Amino acid sequence: MKKTARFAAAAMVAMLALSGCGSDNGDGGSDGGGAAKSDVKVGMAYDVGGRGDQSFNDSAAAGLDKAKEEFGLDSQESEAEDGESESAREERLRTFADAGYNPIIAVGFAYSAAVGKVAAEYPDVNFAIIDDSANEKVANVASLVFAEEQGSFLVGAAAALKSKSGEVGFVGGVETPLIQKFQAGYEAGAKAVNPSIKVDVTYLTQAPDFSGFGDPAKGKTAAEGMFDGGADIVYHAAGGSGAGVFEAAKAANKLAIGVDSDQYNTADPSVKDVILTSMLKNVDVAVYNYLQKVVDGDVPTGITSYDLKVDGVGYSTSGGKVDDIKSKLDDYKQQIIDGKITVPTAP
Repeated sequence: MKKTARFAAAAMVAMLALSGCGSDNGDGGSDGGGAAKSDVKVGMAYDVGGRGDQSFNDSAAAGLDKAKEEFGLDSQESEAEDGESESAREERLRTFADAGYNPIIAVGFAYSAAVGKVAAEYPDVNFAIIDDSANEKVANVASLVFAEEQGSFLVGAAAALKSKSGEVGFVGGVETPLIQKFQAGYEAGAKAVNPSIKVDVTYLTQAPDFSGFGDPAKGKTAAEGMFDGGADIVYHAAGGSGAGVFEAAKAANKLAIGVDSDQYNTADPSVKDVILTSMLKNVDVAVYNYLQKVVDGDVPTGITSYDLKVDGVGYSTSGGKVDDIKSKLDDYKQQIIDGKITVPTAP
């Protein structure tokens, strides 16, 4: 984007922030309702799917909303589009910086290169990125990362304990090292329970095509193939595409496992009865904790890790379908915390 266009975009962001001031509808700027007004202005750059994906982005949004309510922050939000270029992600971050937003939070590893480049251009602006540690040595960048493999181990164990066919599935949104952590943990957990279990694996797209995180139709087709082939439980790590996995499970009268948020509570009510559990990845906690420190004047940098020891990941019990195996899952959880089980991070 040309310089003049960038300034125009920045002006638009500023105008939107001002127009949203005093509201608390989750769509833009807010004075946090009754909270004391803070002078912190947060720019939130979502991954594909944005607010409303019922999963990863929504978890980040929940953390932002809580911080706005408690600290009276002003904020503005923007989201990535399917198939957008690296320069588009960079420009989204620059637009926030030019409009005076500080800190700027990038939701998802797809922003890794953009954050590294733009943070160097704006050394006085603080950046945070979720799910990426490539910029851990950059002075004005905080990397908020998770032990996805540990939470995935627990839902993999749940799948194996509940499977009647001895075959389960995994649908990944985009094949990247991060999503392979989900796969690796899920497979390890399932095989810890049943060494002979079959785990079907499908990825919807290959990087740098990140549309696999926002294509429910592809998610549905992938899960249908697994159910037709004999799997009776499918775990998705596919963002908004997971809605299609739930639809396929409903149609096949089988079960599915959600991700990031407790999707029994966030997915369409018509499919909640097929959700066995969800791998909880507390992005909301990471975002809230980061903003709390910013407000306190103690801006984090470097890597902050969220694992089972700090309840950064886990599994949900909503719906009651894992109540009868909870003690077994919690035993696996403790073994991981104690170091008796080391969960792999790659398939």
